[in-house]
Amino acid sequence: MANPWAVIHSSKDDTWRTPGDLFAVIDREFRFKLDAAALAASALCADYFGPDHHDPDKRDAFAAEWPAAPIWLNPPYGRDVGRWLDCAWQWSQRGSVVACLVMACTDVAWWHDTVNKADEVRLLRGRVRFLRGDSGEPAAAAPKGSALVVFRPHVPAEGWPGGPRFRNWKP
Repeated sequence: MANPWAVIHSSKDDTWRTPGDLFAVIDREFRFKLDAAALAASALCADYFGPDHHDPDKRDAFAAEWPAAPIWLNPPYGRDVGRWLDCAWQWSQRGSVVACLVMACTDVAWWHDTVNKADEVRLLRGRVRFLRGDSGEPAAAAPKGSALVVFRPHVPAEGWPGGPRFRNWKP
């Protein structure tokens, strides 16, 4: 396994940061109010959920109340991605718009179980150069492509007949 694959498929570091220029493009469209999976040093919104949050009620995104507002989610890229997306979908059913940056892993269960309930999926052209979680320095490009999965409240609970809208996207 090549080194980038070893890192991204291990649990050594799941705190890869979203590049600021990519977030800025997406934020111009959505105007996010919450970063649902961040650390104090990497939060892209003034309000965030994360294990080092000063407010104990905002340390666990799975237990916290998500606002009915636009939410950014770049979940930790580990074994819980499916759980994160399921949570995003559940909150969209309660009124939130949640835009999730994930690997375009069309072969895994979470993709088939949850992404199908999204309103739209944007397949990013090229590979994202995430930032290192510890330093914020640019890392090598991700070993896989990425997708922006957007959950919106108006989508039926079982998803659209035929699935979400897909499009190629260059931010």
